[in-house]
Amino acid sequence: MLAVLSPGQGSQKPGFLTPWLDLPGAADRLRDWSGHAGVDLIHLGTEADAEEIKDTARTQPLLIAAALLAAEHLPLAGSVVVAGHSVGELGAASVAGVLPAEAAITLAGVRGRAMAAACALEQSGMSAVLGGDPDEVVATIEKHGLHAANRNGAGQIVAAGSLEGLAAFAAEPPEKAKIVALKVAGAFHTPYMAPAESELAAAAAGIEAHDPGRTLLSNFDGTAVTEGREVLRRLVQQVTSPVRWDLCMNTLKELGVTGIIELPPAGTLAGLVKREFRPIGVPETVTLNTPDDLPAALDLIARHSAQQ
Repeated sequence: MLAVLSPGQGSQKPGFLTPWLDLPGAADRLRDWSGHAGVDLIHLGTEADAEEIKDTARTQPLLIAAALLAAEHLPLAGSVVVAGHSVGELGAASVAGVLPAEAAITLAGVRGRAMAAACALEQSGMSAVLGGDPDEVVATIEKHGLHAANRNGAGQIVAAGSLEGLAAFAAEPPEKAKIVALKVAGAFHTPYMAPAESELAAAAAGIEAHDPGRTLLSNFDGTAVTEGREVLRRLVQQVTSPVRWDLCMNTLKELGVTGIIELPPAGTLAGLVKREFRPIGVPETVTLNTPDDLPAALDLIARHSAQQ
């Protein structure tokens, strides 16, 4: 069984869209999507430096545009499993047939701008916790008034909340855990993002959502969602809810996934899957970063679709 994964914020690199513009129609597609996103996607994906594409308002629509631009070149069967991490869920929802590409990119633009604005209201941040006992890590996070905003599996949990709480947490880390402060604008996937959730809900109210044509996993609890309106409701709610990527990976295991394609900018989710699946056997994986990776992706689709 084949899974297609759409990455989230932090996976972008300067110039990563440049090779995709060599494909026929790619530049026209990005120019059209730029109008929906409210940002210049071609500039951001080719000329912008790391600082510019770190801006949440720009990064989120850029990531969804990149994922969907590549996905257009993949002949995916209906039996494919699709999942995205954080904002990547918008890309996954489009690949699964819930949202047209234009709607997914429009919502990514609204989400990015709203979350950036919410970050400016209060000083907050995030820190990655590597290693340690997961239950102890979460308990220590909560002890300091913080939130376990991302539970990524493979020994990685992200704490989020006030800068004071994060500093106290770093000074008293859980046993056998390493804490790394993340360079982000604020505490994503926590109540700090409540204003952004409200703004995204208003935008989503005008979007028509279709029932998924492929199995679509939710960051909320790792389960497959079968109704389009429920997918859209969860996409909105996820702005303030923890990302349970660990549960998504558990479902990929239960479904017997044997092959994985990560959409661009690829590598982060493939790395998490590799570490999480190692005890039972790592699925064959293609990280789709440039058009040169398309032949390997097409080969993987052909072989793993035949196994379904």
